[in-house]
Amino acid sequence: MILLKHFRHYYIKYAWAFLLGILILIGIDYFQLEIPRIFNQIITGVEESTITEVSQITNHLLYLSSIVIFMTFGRYLWRILLLGNGRKIETDIRLHMFTHATKLSQNFYSDEKIGGLMSYFINDLNSVRELFGFGLLMLIDGLFLGTFVIIRMFRLNWQMTLYSAIPLLFMGILIFLVHFKMERKFKLRQESFESMSDFTQESFTGIQVIKAYVKEIKEALTFDKKSRDLYKKTIDYVKYSIVVNIIIDIMITLVILSVLFYGSLLIAEGGLSSGDLTEYISYFFTLLWPVFAISWFMIINGQAQASAKRIYKFLETPIDIKDSENALKDVVLDGAIKVSNLSFTYKDNDEPTLKNISFEIKAGEMVGILGKTGSGKTTLVELLLSVYQPRENMIYYSDYDMLDISIKRLRDHIGYVPQDNFLYSDTIKNNIGFSFDEQIDDNWLHEVAKLSDIHENVLEFKDKYETILGERGTTVSGGQKQRISIARALAKDPVILILDDSVSAVDTKTEEAIISNLRKIRKGKTTLMIAHRISTVKKLDKIILLSNGEIVGIGNHKELLKNNQMYQEMVNLQELEALIEEGDNHA
Repeated sequence: MILLKHFRHYYIKYAWAFLLGILILIGIDYFQLEIPRIFNQIITGVEESTITEVSQITNHLLYLSSIVIFMTFGRYLWRILLLGNGRKIETDIRLHMFTHATKLSQNFYSDEKIGGLMSYFINDLNSVRELFGFGLLMLIDGLFLGTFVIIRMFRLNWQMTLYSAIPLLFMGILIFLVHFKMERKFKLRQESFESMSDFTQESFTGIQVIKAYVKEIKEALTFDKKSRDLYKKTIDYVKYSIVVNIIIDIMITLVILSVLFYGSLLIAEGGLSSGDLTEYISYFFTLLWPVFAISWFMIINGQAQASAKRIYKFLETPIDIKDSENALKDVVLDGAIKVSNLSFTYKDNDEPTLKNISFEIKAGEMVGILGKTGSGKTTLVELLLSVYQPRENMIYYSDYDMLDISIKRLRDHIGYVPQDNFLYSDTIKNNIGFSFDEQIDDNWLHEVAKLSDIHENVLEFKDKYETILGERGTTVSGGQKQRISIARALAKDPVILILDDSVSAVDTKTEEAIISNLRKIRKGKTTLMIAHRISTVKKLDKIILLSNGEIVGIGNHKELLKNNQMYQEMVNLQELEALIEEGDNHA
């Protein structure tokens, strides 16, 4: 049985249900063996004329009926208790896994594929649930019923029991030996499923790219290859199971024939009555179930152990972004940010992405962070959000070292619009009100939608704010996704608002409207706008210019235009691009 750290405590948590279910199961195992004994008494009584009245048979049948009634209700109860426990434990483990997944940092998700993670939550978890439910049933039923049967068989005829026990012992050894090989084969099958799941998820996510590059056939062939690999490993596992089961069936059939032959000889010699042989054969057939039960348990256990190790490895993944021991949980931030000699290197990189960055943002300022692609803008934002953690004394919020503030408390103060503008497959209303535990107020919903310049677009939809978006927001345009994401951040009304290149997909007029609205609604609150367009930041209070992970200029638009060569070049280049684009439109 599974005894790994993340699983064993469930035996204690649901101990009462396990114990009650096991006791009922053991009771059924004991009383079901009374049935062959009653039939033996009736057959022997009739043969030897000890049963002469109908009432005697009626008494036996009444006792038999009470056993059947007890077994009927008992089987219902142990299914609820044991198999139901398996479902409860599956639900608990899934929640534990999901909670752990939400705590893991971006480093983990950079290395792992989503399809592989999903296989933990589906196939692997299903195998673990089978062990806690059906597997425990097989083990208990096999051990106790087998023990009860063997005791009764010994009492009837110990020589015949020893005679039939020899091949059963070989069956037990065979099951024990194949258990380890079954576990290895199942592990290979699960890894193949993970690989196919990874590929499928990635293909569906990037289906537009596949179509754009006309790679449907290539992707289909790759999927076919992975699917066939899964088929091959699954069939290999199933074939091995079938061969083992066939060998067991043959051995059981031979034992049955030999028992019938040996029992018939004993009857002929007067050493056994026909009633005793009937009872004995009933016991032997009953004994087949414990043998199969232990066999199935070994198979289920092998699968579950392989899956449990994979889940265990996932649950043991360290949480590298977490609160310090004395993290402040009730601090109130005013929006001031100070960055001092901030350097950061991704774990797989040799060169630092950010190099000795220092700047200060006063509470209530609107600040632009400008730079070309790869300059380190998004990395800086992710450090400010504690997606990655800097070293001590590098980032301060309201004079508090960021590492001294609890992550939840810090993020409660921040509204964030990511670069990819991720939206959920839900209503527009629920997407905008994502930060609310309850539903967002309709008046506030419409207000932030107007401020982000998306309200009029939403009213054009048939279901308006109740419109269900496609997966990742695919049913709206890029500009609409950006503006819905901005509305979601504004709805939170945060002390600090960070927009990571969040107006790049809208036209200049809409961009100006959004920035103007932000300035009105966010007086006294800090706003950071990460951008690569001059038009996005030129009217802000301050601009921080990044290049190759270093700050090459700080100031407002006029100051940088006067004193910073790189900024001048960016302005000239973007103005030239605008003129060329305007000329093309007129042409």
